[in-house]
Amino acid sequence: MGDIKWIKTHCGRMDHGGCALQVGVKDNRIVQIKGDLDGYLNNGYTCHKGRVSADRLNHPDRLRHPLKRIGPRGAGRWRQISWDEALDQIASHLLDIKERCGARAVGFGVGMPKGLEHFVLIRLANLFGSPNVVASQDVCHAPREVSGMHTCGFYPVADLHNPTNLIVAWGSNVLDTNEEGQISTLTLRQQKNGAKLMVVDPRRTRLADRADLHLQLKPGTDAALALGLIHVIITELLYDRVFVDNFAYGFEELAEHVQQYTPEMVESVTGVKAGLIKEGARLYAGSKPAALQWGNAIEHDIHVFDSARALICLMAITGNLEVAGGNINPHDPKIMGLGPFVRADLIPDKAKTMIGAHHGTIPRMMTVPPAYFRQAVLTEIPYAVKGYYGMCTNPLVTWADSRTTLAVLRRLEFIAIADMFMTPTAAMADIVLPVAHQYEINDIGHYGIGHGIIFARPKVVEPPEECWPDMKILNELGKRVSAAELWHEDHEEFLEDVLRPAGLSFAEFCELGYLKGPSRFKLHMEKGFKTPTTKVELKLSQAGKFKLKALPDYEGMPEDEWAAYPLLLISAKNPHYLHSSYRWVESLRQKSPFPMVEIHPQTAAAQGIKSGDDVIISTPYGQIVQVADVTERVPPEVLCADIGWWFPEGSPEKQYDWQNSNFNMLTSIARLGKEFGTPNLKNLPCRVTLKTT
Repeated sequence: MGDIKWIKTHCGRMDHGGCALQVGVKDNRIVQIKGDLDGYLNNGYTCHKGRVSADRLNHPDRLRHPLKRIGPRGAGRWRQISWDEALDQIASHLLDIKERCGARAVGFGVGMPKGLEHFVLIRLANLFGSPNVVASQDVCHAPREVSGMHTCGFYPVADLHNPTNLIVAWGSNVLDTNEEGQISTLTLRQQKNGAKLMVVDPRRTRLADRADLHLQLKPGTDAALALGLIHVIITELLYDRVFVDNFAYGFEELAEHVQQYTPEMVESVTGVKAGLIKEGARLYAGSKPAALQWGNAIEHDIHVFDSARALICLMAITGNLEVAGGNINPHDPKIMGLGPFVRADLIPDKAKTMIGAHHGTIPRMMTVPPAYFRQAVLTEIPYAVKGYYGMCTNPLVTWADSRTTLAVLRRLEFIAIADMFMTPTAAMADIVLPVAHQYEINDIGHYGIGHGIIFARPKVVEPPEECWPDMKILNELGKRVSAAELWHEDHEEFLEDVLRPAGLSFAEFCELGYLKGPSRFKLHMEKGFKTPTTKVELKLSQAGKFKLKALPDYEGMPEDEWAAYPLLLISAKNPHYLHSSYRWVESLRQKSPFPMVEIHPQTAAAQGIKSGDDVIISTPYGQIVQVADVTERVPPEVLCADIGWWFPEGSPEKQYDWQNSNFNMLTSIARLGKEFGTPNLKNLPCRVTLKTT
């Protein structure tokens, strides 16, 4: 028995993460995980989920061999096969589909890995010839990022590393979920140093408890509230006149447009008192610099383009873009660009041939919204889709409208899934591949997500013999379905590719821990903004060309009102899980054993509901059962349900009872936002009743 060896790495796949960790290893087993005090983002902090993350490695239900389906799809019966047989069979099916229907008839799916494998998958799709990478970007990151590109030329990231006077947490709850590197320690440190905090959230979250001002808006009314704040700032002449005069396009049109969004009108829409709207506007405009930390909650309904655009306009007119402590344009270190890495040059017509292009998704949206992918499978519009390869993804639970997803999984000719555990989606596959855990691979974190920083994730233990890194799987599959010379002999060469422009080897990078690009503020003073007008486009100059709205607006609630469904349904990420993952980890399941729905005491009393009761949540699209949590953290007209629930203790032939409590049994893809193909994941009409049998 040897001594404990401590290895520095960074967390991944527990959330967007980036926490620096020290991992104690003894005899190829992880015995302790703790936060690294030198961590750039976390300064020694790590959540409970991160501290117990190694519990996944030796779990008895972990997949350890490639499996091939025997019997009907979804019957839960498998035969163990070799890696060569698994990869040869996948390649054979994909190439057969390509020969009959074209490469675009195969979709390559990915969830939320945030490691280098994400981009190796895109490379595989490109080299295979398919423009169809199916991802969750329609409801996560892309609406904010791409709206930013069209409005100001970049993705405006809240700068919580430099001193700020105010943090606005809009649909963001960093005490429960660490979004894309915005670790809670950064917010708490800013507060300790004197920054004020304004929270915009329908729920009274733990973060809202800490706030100087909480704007508790009606779910689905973000755009109206943002436009109301803009109205006050312009009407009261609180905007940054120098910035607006020199670097804003369309200010006069915006000013005229928001005249209708008076505090009183916005109060009638959002439920936020007119006085609080004025207070919030004055606080934000008067606190320069102010950082607006926006969460992906605003991306969960069809009006996200309006919400995102309105918030960027708010940042701009107050002069909080490209300033330290405001919302910045992060610059990457000297690393390989995404285009060369994924070999975008080999599929030059991708933007015109991908499924989303047929539906007119916004330019620079380079993944296919799941709703449009599924329509193509079921209707062959704009063309037939027959095959699917997915990794780090569980669409049967996590995509909106789960019934449609089930129909798609039954309709596809061939499905391959790579995962650590048998999930409801993997249980519907033809081939299932066992993958290595993040601690069992060498990886680079945060590459390609627009935060100007990458993190070293060196291997800390060896994986089981037949559990492969996703990058290795993709590299070996790539050699079988495309030109072998475009792939590496050893998949870890991809790590070296990324770092070569920096003059570093992966080993040297691991010694450093992370690479950060240069901090560059106020570049617009010299070069303007990377937009057609070289200014922040409060009014989009090319709106007509791309059939977009020139100015952000509030078009009403994302769903129609139904008398039979008098409440509004939202959701919140469970801090103990990541979407549909980790309910098999006992130490996490003990913290959150059941799917819970938050119900206000007044609403609960009207239905005879007490905390701990099983309740039925219904929308016009379906119903599920969750357990009541009676709390004043939600308003009387709002329910907040758990997402991502399935039951690993169930049976694979029933896909682990994925329908019983799965939030996406309550959603629909009948109505989608044009720009990103975004469905209504939140802000749904609903009702709740006591389950009596």
